[in-house]
Amino acid sequence: MSVAALPFRSFVDDILDSLGATPAREALVHQGRRIDAGEFRDLVHQLAHALRAQGLQRGQTVTLLSGNLPETLAARYAANLLGCQVTHLYNKLSTDTQAAIVRDVETQALIVDPAYATRAAEVTALAPVPHVLTLGVSKLGTDLLELAAAMSAEPISSLARPGDICSIRHTGGTTGHPKGICTSFERAGRMRPKPSEENADRPRQLVSTTLAHAAGLIADHMLAEGGTVVLQDDFDPDQALAAIEHERITHLYLLPPLLYRLMDHPDADRTDTSSLRQVIYGGCQASPARITDAIHRFGPVLLQGYGQTESGSISVLGPEDHDLAHPGRLRSAGKVLKGVEMAIRDAHGNDLPHGERGEICVRSAMIMQGYWKQPELTAEVLRDGWLHTGDIGFLDTEGYPTIVDRIKDMIVVVGGHVYTTELEDLLNSHPQVLHSAVFGVRDNDHTEQVHAALVRAPGAGVDAAELRAMVREQRGAMYEPTHITFVDQLPLKDAGKPDKKLLRSRAAQAK
Repeated sequence: MSVAALPFRSFVDDILDSLGATPAREALVHQGRRIDAGEFRDLVHQLAHALRAQGLQRGQTVTLLSGNLPETLAARYAANLLGCQVTHLYNKLSTDTQAAIVRDVETQALIVDPAYATRAAEVTALAPVPHVLTLGVSKLGTDLLELAAAMSAEPISSLARPGDICSIRHTGGTTGHPKGICTSFERAGRMRPKPSEENADRPRQLVSTTLAHAAGLIADHMLAEGGTVVLQDDFDPDQALAAIEHERITHLYLLPPLLYRLMDHPDADRTDTSSLRQVIYGGCQASPARITDAIHRFGPVLLQGYGQTESGSISVLGPEDHDLAHPGRLRSAGKVLKGVEMAIRDAHGNDLPHGERGEICVRSAMIMQGYWKQPELTAEVLRDGWLHTGDIGFLDTEGYPTIVDRIKDMIVVVGGHVYTTELEDLLNSHPQVLHSAVFGVRDNDHTEQVHAALVRAPGAGVDAAELRAMVREQRGAMYEPTHITFVDQLPLKDAGKPDKKLLRSRAAQAK
């Protein structure tokens, strides 16, 4: 049989092959439960048979409203095996927004974690769906796990086709109605490694951020590589540190604000983190000053990833570039990956030379198919095969990109622009500041004022006047915040990014 005639195999087939190759290995850990690879593989197939018995077919949408359960991953894989497209709702979105997404993606089956049964009832009251299935006993809907238990674990090969939509991942809704980003099965396969061979020193990944975001993709990688995924329901620095030590975690992924909370925890210095081989951070801008602290704390294990759901991975700042002898490199987003083209362009689409700031545009095989049911928006960001990321940045002479802001977050003030990440970097460099978020708030005359919310170090006495003076001296009056608010903790979205929309709303209401 020729290669061209071979049937299409999705990334789920690869994961299931890896699970089947070493069925006795520990695949998943959650709240004291330890699930071996063979058991989990059987569950995926049983769930696929159960979903098919409910009438689910290739091309239909399955939506998840669930926490970080092993069954959440199994249900996603089962739906993908049938060729269904999966949407995983962020749990902290409003009921109206969740209902709008459920309706928008034409949900055929809503799969619900019993812990979210009340919210699911509210959502389906606004957006009815043909099937409501629960991952366990609940007064809402039909128990999918009970249905699956009566099914055979006979393997099902993927019914998907390369160009079928695998997932519709939504943005967090910071600029209005969330956008559904469509990824094909073919693209999803390129984003995940093939199963690894037998490995006595298997990696162990801690997942403490929502599976609806990048953590879900990372879990896919780990299971395909023959490793173990340790699931926690939400990020808690105390619980995360305990898991790193007791579960001998080797791989960790956190957004920068959560990484800061981890290393600032009182138990961090007395926790054994020597098992860590790789600490990946990304998803929002990181502070070079705080990453320097993380290098001192965890050693040469840090890796920054830059990318978007729309683009896939774009660049990586590896451990070798986390070099304290060259601190300027920590401000960059690393080296552009092989197979990715990057250009910095002005508002007219012209390429800009090294050092000049413009919009980051990328082209690769990882780019999304488009936005779900939004052809005009798709055409706006995808032009001639290039994705316009909405990020402002520049390339240095060695080809390292630096991201300075999101176009929508850039603050337009009298006399020029304030790039929020640059001001955050400066504020975070103060020894008594742990973290900051900078955002613009429109005044009555429609001009923007610079606001900053800051978390001070324990016992710190730095005040707003001192910080304003530091900014004025080092960056000039244009960058000086009009308002500085001190908070115990920055509000974060589901994935762990600072919630600037909420901060902006609070500041506007306080005026």
